[in-house]
Amino acid sequence: MLLYLVEWLSQYQSGFNVFRYLTLRAILGVLTALAIALWVGRPMIRRLRAFKIGQTVRDDGPQSHLVKSGTPTMGGALILVAVGISTLLWADLENRYVWIVLLTTLAFGAIGLVDDYKKLVMRDPRGLAARWKYLWQTVAGFAAAIALYVTAGSPAETELLIPYLKDVSIQLGPWFILFTYFVIVGSSNAVNLTDGLDGLAVMPTVLVAGALAIFVYAAGHVQIANYLLIPHLPEVGEVVIFCGALVGAGLGFLWFNAYPAQVFMGDVGALALGAALGVVAVAARQELVLFVMGGVFVVETVSVMMQVMSFKLTGRRIFRMAPIHHHFELKGWPEPRVIVRFWIVTVVLVLVGLASLKIR
Repeated sequence: MLLYLVEWLSQYQSGFNVFRYLTLRAILGVLTALAIALWVGRPMIRRLRAFKIGQTVRDDGPQSHLVKSGTPTMGGALILVAVGISTLLWADLENRYVWIVLLTTLAFGAIGLVDDYKKLVMRDPRGLAARWKYLWQTVAGFAAAIALYVTAGSPAETELLIPYLKDVSIQLGPWFILFTYFVIVGSSNAVNLTDGLDGLAVMPTVLVAGALAIFVYAAGHVQIANYLLIPHLPEVGEVVIFCGALVGAGLGFLWFNAYPAQVFMGDVGALALGAALGVVAVAARQELVLFVMGGVFVVETVSVMMQVMSFKLTGRRIFRMAPIHHHFELKGWPEPRVIVRFWIVTVVLVLVGLASLKIR
């Protein structure tokens, strides 16, 4: 939105042209989202507390979590507000990628909002029925996948890149739609499963979003893309503004969500953030790298699948409790130790993922 104002002002003062640069607008996107989150956060928490929209804690979980009962929830709406405003202010609104990633994020956030509303406001412990939640995730996931497929301008936009290998890719063709759907929906639910401790999900999301910003910027810059031997995707660079907004909003939310949390993000935040990472990774053609960098999300999801399968097949549990972060808590790890160690693991995995830009 402000880009149009900049273009008009640059007719009279050439200094305004500096705001055309992606790097500057990305930085401003981070700072704007951070400022909005910090500004809106405290009054939002007070409002949630006034309406008694608080977390209900499972009595079969770690006993240390019982003190969290009643903590304001649905704080993920704060992230969506900050991301949405910052992106609309600093991104080129004529760019198709910007609208696809933003609308997909908001769509999954809306699904989570309905689920949270039913659980926390209407006091329905089931929330949005699983079949309806999955149905709407499917609709949103396929909508994003189809939009990316039908607007693709080159074969490179529907190829599956194999990281760490030079000039190795698989042309997906129409299978791109199904593959993209699984990436977006899978990523959304993986982050949602990880969101069980204070700051556990949001900081890895910030780290992965920051790394994806590097990937989309590199893919959108012809010289850098050619130098790194990755496909050049002319329009995708603009998504760096959205990634910057994710980073800023996530850090702003972490200000209130750090242990001991003043607010939880709820499904409205977790489902949206996971979908955002998934759709950005698809846009940058880095789905497999997302699998590496988001290894914490992957392990959390796999731990739940293993626990369910083991109990159904043998009647025994592999972990003391799933997702796996609760297993470590029940083994005696203090919550802050679990959180920080998962953050450290994510930093390492993000660096491994970024190394794919040069190792090929």
